[in-house]
Amino acid sequence: MKRLLAAALAAGSLLCQVPTAQAVGTSASSAILMEAESGRVLYEQNAHEERLIASITKLMTALVALESGHDLEETVTVGEACTRAEGSSLYLRPGEEISLKGLLYGVMLRSGNDAALAVAEHCGGSVEEFVGRMNEKAAQLGMMNSHFANPNGLNAEGHYSSAYDMALLARACLENEALAEIAATKSATVDGRVLTNHNKLLWQYEGCIGLKTGYTEKAGRTLVSAARRGGMTLIAVTLNDPDDWRDHTALLDYGFSTYAAVTLTEEGKAVARRPVSGSLVPFVEIQAAETVRIPVCEEDKIDWELQWDQEALEAPLRAGGSAGRMICRVNGEEAACVPLVFAQDVERTLQPPGGIWTRLMELWNR
Repeated sequence: MKRLLAAALAAGSLLCQVPTAQAVGTSASSAILMEAESGRVLYEQNAHEERLIASITKLMTALVALESGHDLEETVTVGEACTRAEGSSLYLRPGEEISLKGLLYGVMLRSGNDAALAVAEHCGGSVEEFVGRMNEKAAQLGMMNSHFANPNGLNAEGHYSSAYDMALLARACLENEALAEIAATKSATVDGRVLTNHNKLLWQYEGCIGLKTGYTEKAGRTLVSAARRGGMTLIAVTLNDPDDWRDHTALLDYGFSTYAAVTLTEEGKAVARRPVSGSLVPFVEIQAAETVRIPVCEEDKIDWELQWDQEALEAPLRAGGSAGRMICRVNGEEAACVPLVFAQDVERTLQPPGGIWTRLMELWNR
């Protein structure tokens, strides 16, 4: 069993050269660098501290809208109250008709506060109802240090998040194809409006795929960015950072130069063989049910633990049935939990003690 695990890890490690760790720092009050697929934190600085977040709020607005079930081609009639929003604006007019898709581009590229309110009204029935859904989604994503009071990020009591929570949100946004496409768009024309993405990294950083900028006087500069290189996607978040473009470049460079994605195991890969009683088949192969990759650096120590659903196996067993899980720890901290399944059916061909054959023999001997 240990040989199988060692071979699996060795095979994954051969897929890349594992880099040597470097150093990094930022000017931000809070910062984090996270690998998107695994969620592993590669760098953090006050990452769980609750802070004002400004317009990076709109990542949650866009995600909740896209998950609301409304068609992107629906026509939205802009309410008069939406047009009174202060700050960055799409300059919507009361009664104007615009597609939901166009509004979302206005939210993400122009950072329109009026567009965010129009999206919330349309998709939630009311801004208040929509904000409630934003907080429900935050809880679902495990954003423990976050609470939303509006859909646009303007300073308000009870409106805050953390760098770590915003990285969790960014992971969810990247998994939503429509939102990921919008966030990576450099410019678009919507109902005669030419929109240019505020995120300069889309032009300046190789592999950048989004996501969102933000600023208010109280919050300072806030930024969520993501970049993909060499099959690895990194997410950087900074809150209250006067030098965010430079800091995000440094964080992403650090991540890509220090870590490499290693495949720990692949779906269908054998990780163990276990004895089975009650069958002419003495062993059953155990396979990984998922492909799991994590970023590692040269100094990382990787350990494995197999946890079984049953101490002893007895036929019948069914292919794909749960066998347990494989826990991967990096430097003592859990980095992945891989479900394990039986590779094939194992039929019962031997009767257990006390079965029908034993009873027949007892009757014969009387």
